[in-house]
Amino acid sequence: MFALSHYNSSASPLLARFSNDSGGKMEASVAFEGLQKGNRTLVQPTTSGVIVVVLSMTLGIISNIVALFILVNAYALQRRRTKASFLLFATSLVITDFIGHVIPGALVLRLYLSGGVHPVDFSSSDTMCQFLGGSMVFFGLCPLFMGCAMAAERCLGVTKPLLHSSLVTKTRTKICLSVIWLAALCVALLPCFQLGSYTYQEPGTWCFINVLSDTREVDVAFVVLFSGLGLTSLAVALVCNTISGLTLVLARLRRQPGSHHSAKSHDIEMVVQLVGIMVTSCICWSPLLMFGLMSAIRSYTGSIGEIDLPSYKTLMVMGVRLATWNQILDPWVYILLRRTVLRKIYLIAKCQAGLRGNILGRWEPTSFPSSEKNEVNHV
Repeated sequence: MFALSHYNSSASPLLARFSNDSGGKMEASVAFEGLQKGNRTLVQPTTSGVIVVVLSMTLGIISNIVALFILVNAYALQRRRTKASFLLFATSLVITDFIGHVIPGALVLRLYLSGGVHPVDFSSSDTMCQFLGGSMVFFGLCPLFMGCAMAAERCLGVTKPLLHSSLVTKTRTKICLSVIWLAALCVALLPCFQLGSYTYQEPGTWCFINVLSDTREVDVAFVVLFSGLGLTSLAVALVCNTISGLTLVLARLRRQPGSHHSAKSHDIEMVVQLVGIMVTSCICWSPLLMFGLMSAIRSYTGSIGEIDLPSYKTLMVMGVRLATWNQILDPWVYILLRRTVLRKIYLIAKCQAGLRGNILGRWEPTSFPSSEKNEVNHV
């Protein structure tokens, strides 16, 4: 979604500077001045943090544009209806990732450059926080829903090709995409109806569901809904991709010599890409989904003490940073796991295997019979 920035406390360097001073009053007054200068002086951006944010956004934009160009070109040249529906899903996913990388990223960069939000105001929620939090939920659920729908569509295409050809059409694919976007939007808008809330999160440059401070029952229910939908999507995608992969492997193993009913190369390509999407989503999203749910429940039950709270905030920041990489890595699944690239990798691996075979061939036991004959003749 975006790259979170790094911050330094503006008060701590001043305190460190005067920590060895004998005047304790000077230390207290300096710290008090730092807190009273305004709502945004406690957190100051660093130059390295700005560079990290800009580089991350640039990498995400370039990656999505390249993947979008490849997918649009493939969709225009595609004649198979089964592959066309998959490419329509994939193109929509890349477009959603692109928008989800730009809009929240621009808002985070704006907050970062303006100095962030004072920790005292973390519990507040203005219009920007509401929009940023809703964007995070919407652009977080959409890729997970689309990955699940793509996996289910391919599972049906691999296991029941005739049923797939009669059910899956471009029109129905577009309807499915519309339903996915609408469902994610409905979940993101729940706080507008007082069913959950968005608040500023540590270090004051992003907004998300309230999971760590003054958590109410509606907040817990909102987190359960968000995390439950995300984890369920990942689980369904895992099951469908496993079935598709096993079906293709079994079809390959059962192929008779000279038979033309082996697994088609475009089916293999699509399943490999789906597995790449699933693995990327699991790695990037599972920590945030599970930790957000656990944090909300423990915060509501009062199990998080003042000592553990900073650790929970740090883990939340790490989780959302990891989730942002999903929109950067997803495009590379289509860039690197295309049929042409896979074929080149296969040829290179086959060539390497051939070279190893030639090297091992030099050690074949062709010389041993002659040596045994020499020994016999000598005897």
